[in-house]
Amino acid sequence: MSEYQNDIQAIATLKQRYGSAWDAINPESAARMRAQNRFKTGLDIARYTAAIMRRDMANYDADPSKYTQSLGCWHGFIGQQKLISIKKHFNSTDRRYLYLSGWMIAALRSEFGPLPDQSMHEKTAVPALIKELYTFLRQADARELGGLFRQLDAAEGAAKAALQDKIDNFVTHVVPIIADIDAGFGNAEATYLLAKQMIEAGACCIQLENQVSDEKQCGHQDGKVTVPHEDFLAKIRAVRYAFLELGVDDGVIVARTDSLGAGLSKQIAVTHEPGDLGDQYNAFLDAEEIAAAELKNGDVVIQRNGKLLRPKRLASNLFQFREGTGEARCVLDCITSLQNGADLLWIETEKPHIGQIGGMVKEIRKVIPNAKLVYNNSPSFNWTLNFRQQVYDGMKSRGEDVSAYDRAHLMSAEYDDSILAKVADERIRTFQADAAREAGIFHHLITLPTYHTAALSTDNLAKDYFGNQGMLGYVAGVQRKEIRQGIACVKHQNMSGSDIGDDHKEYFSGEAALKAGGKHNTMNQF
Repeated sequence: MSEYQNDIQAIATLKQRYGSAWDAINPESAARMRAQNRFKTGLDIARYTAAIMRRDMANYDADPSKYTQSLGCWHGFIGQQKLISIKKHFNSTDRRYLYLSGWMIAALRSEFGPLPDQSMHEKTAVPALIKELYTFLRQADARELGGLFRQLDAAEGAAKAALQDKIDNFVTHVVPIIADIDAGFGNAEATYLLAKQMIEAGACCIQLENQVSDEKQCGHQDGKVTVPHEDFLAKIRAVRYAFLELGVDDGVIVARTDSLGAGLSKQIAVTHEPGDLGDQYNAFLDAEEIAAAELKNGDVVIQRNGKLLRPKRLASNLFQFREGTGEARCVLDCITSLQNGADLLWIETEKPHIGQIGGMVKEIRKVIPNAKLVYNNSPSFNWTLNFRQQVYDGMKSRGEDVSAYDRAHLMSAEYDDSILAKVADERIRTFQADAAREAGIFHHLITLPTYHTAALSTDNLAKDYFGNQGMLGYVAGVQRKEIRQGIACVKHQNMSGSDIGDDHKEYFSGEAALKAGGKHNTMNQF
């Protein structure tokens, strides 16, 4: 017997216990409300989605074609519509997640207005968005199940049995969220406290980066400053303790390293003996050998292998790493993070290049054989230009004729129909599958896609509606497409929950219910 049918019987038994005072309670209506509210708390969601991620990670280890994907969403409605679309087109949410971007919270959700990605926004906005996303996903469950229940009431025979089967095997819109905690918004205690709020809101996976919290920069901007490994590992442990305290034992931690593009350190690491983790970190510093007599007022020096070394210190009081050490630092960051409680890695790169990413993963896997990456398929990359240049460079290295192309201007539309452009587009199309297979990428995400799609669609509508197309700009550009593509929110009253409310009114008031969905509701035109 299905859970839905079990709930009907359980509530009917409960109704009998309370006698005539419960005469107006319909067990079937109450069971429907339970089905439409499967997840009672954020912790229920976090435990459920953590199990999904753990299963997906194991499946990827067995078969790299089973990689996972997500898109960044900055509002609950955007996340909801994404999952509705995924269910509509693929009849499944398997291996498809949501991503919560700190960049988009800073740019779109701060009370200060648009801010750069530097952890200046309210950190409470992070758990607030997680809660909002899951509120909208749970409402999508309630809306779809409400429609199925209405169809069930009207159906007979085999059709009724088929609908009951759909209800019993309903696929929820609730999926894992990989949530960006930036550099933790403070020390390890601050990281722990914020992680708790994120987990209580439903997060099963928290992404933490190794930048200095109060110097944080977007991963695709200059001026990034990293912390010694022990500082970062303390924050990883803080997040793990938060998961364990709240009973989300399968919680997932993504350790992000920005070392590839970070040339600065705020601190010299504590070291106790040659070759320890602090000593390895300090070995990357740009330092000159000096004699004791050369010491100047305020100098900081390191004793290493019997020599005195003076690290290069900038006017900002930051220390500089040696050029060309970024990849080696990334590899060390990743290995130490996985050895100290992280589950997945994020290497922020300056370009989408499978060879570069795969080379670092190969070194990491010499120590951690099942190391896996979350990778940012970032809108900060010019994908068209990068891949056209990669194809151009490959052609040139093979001695092929590239005289028809100007490498610096390959973004030009004049090349769109060229063989080079078509090869590049095919590599972009297969990038995720290729990188999953060749570079250990378990999860592909686009951080800011819905930020860009909102801007693009608004630009097109504004151009047409305020131009000579007038109302046709909206009708042809938006509504007609919604109808023909079966976009759920074309019935925006239904999408906002009006039909759910009508059902509840009928449960509560019976024939006396004043419902909005009658024959005069204009949504009936769709």
